[in-house]
Amino acid sequence: QVQLVESGGGLVQAGTSLRLSCVARGRTFEISRMGWFRQAPGKDREFVAGIRWEGGNTGYLDSVKGRFTISRDYRKNTVWLQMNALKPEDTAFYYCAASENFATLAGRYEYWGQGTQVTVSS
Repeated sequence: QVQLVESGGGLVQAGTSLRLSCVARGRTFEISRMGWFRQAPGKDREFVAGIRWEGGNTGYLDSVKGRFTISRDYRKNTVWLQMNALKPEDTAFYYCAASENFATLAGRYEYWGQGTQVTVSS
């Protein structure tokens, strides 16, 4: 089992930045990839960014490319999502996820955090 704890959400103005953190605990040695997803009210949950635990390859949702950056420190079992130039449409509940399988970065994840709210005002 892997437990994930997110932090760093909040209320910010459009154009500003925010950094989300996610710490993994438990059987972290089995993690192969981690990702960030988000869900806005009335919408489906969507993949935002993902990273391979070994090698650090990344992938992003098209609408966040160039604004968001995912990174990880596997010694600290931590992954971050740096969000710059935030827009009101980025407002959502953001979830950290981890997987032991080697699917695509936007594929199925077995472990999920509780989530953190990000609200971007115009």
